[in-house]
Amino acid sequence: MEIECGTAVKFLGEENISVYKSSEWAVRGFCKNCGTHLYIRDEKSGEYGIPPGLFENDENIEFNRQVFIDQKPSYYSFSEKTQNITSEYIYKHFPQTKEENT
Repeated sequence: MEIECGTAVKFLGEENISVYKSSEWAVRGFCKNCGTHLYIRDEKSGEYGIPPGLFENDENIEFNRQVFIDQKPSYYSFSEKTQNITSEYIYKHFPQTKEENT
């Protein structure tokens, strides 16, 4: 789960962040000290996706979309009504992701 945060993202304590190129199109940031996943960043657009648990104030966070819904495990289910995006849609609109998931 991640929140789309655009490109204007700044981290306090950047010296504690380690970056891993997880695919041809994205890098992931982790805490060097504890290993916590901090973000995924699209290399082309520079946009960040950040886990909601990293925000102090989560009152206005809305869970409204699930991606790769057709690949979710059977035990994985949420009660919220969401926009459910399939892998077919993702691969059609973001073809660079297919290389990493096939």
